[in-house]
Amino acid sequence: MDSISSSLDDCLNLLRGERDEQKLVGLLLVTKLSAVDDHEALLKAYKAVGTHFLHRLLITGAGGVKGGVDEDAYLKLSVTVMAGFCRMPEIASSKEMISEVPIVAEILSKLSDPSIYEECYEFLVLAASASENAITQIIESGSIQPLARHISYLHDGSRSLEHAVRLLQLILVKLPSETTHKRYLTGMSWMVVSLSRQFSVLHSVLKFDVMHMLTTLLSSQNSLFHEALRELSRENWAADIQVGVMEILQNQIVSSEKLQALQLLDSVIYIVGQSWLLEEKQMLDVQATLPADKFLLLVLESARVEVAVLLNELAYLKYEASKSLSTATSILSKQHDLAVLYSLIEKIIELISATGEVAGTIISESVVMQMISGLTETINLVLDYLQDAKDHCDRKGADLLAAVKIAGSYLAEAPFACKEKTLDLLQYILSIEGEDESSPFCSICFLLRMLCQTTMHIDGCQALVSVGGHKSVVECLLKLLGNDGASVNNGGAINLACDIILNLLISRKELGSQIEGSQFLPLMQKLCLWAENNSDPSIVMLASSICALVFDLTSEKNLLNRTEFNRSTLEGLSQLFIRSLGQGLSKDEWSSCHDLSEIVRAGYDRWSERYPFIQNAVNRAVHLN
Repeated sequence: MDSISSSLDDCLNLLRGERDEQKLVGLLLVTKLSAVDDHEALLKAYKAVGTHFLHRLLITGAGGVKGGVDEDAYLKLSVTVMAGFCRMPEIASSKEMISEVPIVAEILSKLSDPSIYEECYEFLVLAASASENAITQIIESGSIQPLARHISYLHDGSRSLEHAVRLLQLILVKLPSETTHKRYLTGMSWMVVSLSRQFSVLHSVLKFDVMHMLTTLLSSQNSLFHEALRELSRENWAADIQVGVMEILQNQIVSSEKLQALQLLDSVIYIVGQSWLLEEKQMLDVQATLPADKFLLLVLESARVEVAVLLNELAYLKYEASKSLSTATSILSKQHDLAVLYSLIEKIIELISATGEVAGTIISESVVMQMISGLTETINLVLDYLQDAKDHCDRKGADLLAAVKIAGSYLAEAPFACKEKTLDLLQYILSIEGEDESSPFCSICFLLRMLCQTTMHIDGCQALVSVGGHKSVVECLLKLLGNDGASVNNGGAINLACDIILNLLISRKELGSQIEGSQFLPLMQKLCLWAENNSDPSIVMLASSICALVFDLTSEKNLLNRTEFNRSTLEGLSQLFIRSLGQGLSKDEWSSCHDLSEIVRAGYDRWSERYPFIQNAVNRAVHLN
């Protein structure tokens, strides 16, 4: 104790000395004091030396970046002493220490001597931990990009890397996620590059910290940030993430970390596109990666395992566990995780439903069959979950809507998979509502592609109308078209709904009394408006062909007896048929619309005498032409 007191007195006397040489010797003694964490002694030493000398020593040492033995020593001494002082939060948060932060950050980004890394990073972490102003200094000074690029070269197991990861964690909390400023976007994108590199090579617990940061960064919906990342594609950040994800999925890792890895992968695919999964990647300094299709299978199988677990846990929490605040919180958390997994699986469904060849890589037939078998098994589990919800009279919720979406995505590609379960649940599925919906709409939209496929066959038509599903499709189409029939944002869904109705009307004889003209009449006026607002011949033909088939099921007299119909409505329908019957189409347009044109022409020939108003309008138009 006496020796420590004596050392402190000697140190303080030297620090108060007039000559720089005395102060330097005193600072060397300070490093010994900081080693034993004597805060009282450190505070006295800090006041004795003064911030001006520390700043001057740091600036002098900064010359060591360009070479020079003395400068290197000065730099190491200055950052070591400042890091020691900053172990006291009141010093670390002082404006004098914070003012040194951008200087140390710049020095560090240019250093080539690894022996000084640890002290520099420790100083930055201590200052950033003590005050948000230090983090602001790093961000506003533009230091994120050079720091991030430097971090990619740090080695696993080093204290420097531990400090660096902690520093980036602190910066990430402060970064504005939806920024449009190029300075921020560049820094954020280089953080992704460096963290991805570390994620691919780390084998310590830091790997998970890095993964969590990457997940946070890449979950941003900032399109400008995504564009900045795509511009850095040559840095192989996405491929590095793939390596890291692969290692986590292949090892005995807790489920929560595997979920995080899959979420991270889903975010990457959202930014770069799902075809990236099948691109062969040339990687340096990392363990050999799996072939592209085997990696895809690994991802799918991992996601399937997690989905099965989550579905079971959710069903228990919703229908068997006691209701409490913690249960409700757990349900929301698991619903979020399930939504992420569904999103990833849907992207894989889209990928394997394409040609099977992306960027020259072909998925082997055996892998395709394994994936199809696995997907069918998972969709069966999803349908079982919906059956459980039906049994409990539960038809409203984000989890149910998400289940409908993924089932619809897969069954659109494999309409005969899970056929019996799908038919049994069809009426219930069409009744499912989202949390904010007052009537089913989203669930029907999610099923349109599947229904379009199944109604191409008569048994599919019969299955749909037997549960009143055709009425649901009509109601969905009315909402998609909007009040003025001018919707432009839902073109794909509108076309699908129209195709389903067209399939049903073409099969009207086989369906008999199950469908009636009155069920489709509300569509007539909106289809006319939709066609009026579009110059695309295929839209005019599609609207006209549906109306032509509906006319088979009624008559002009019946129409005029309905309150929603009048001669103005008939005039609009007349103009629609005039356009479609006398449509001046190019050769390519005629080829694409030939079948629809035949439906309109044949329909008009069948019923024109029952619709004298329309017949007269068409005849007048033909005569004028």
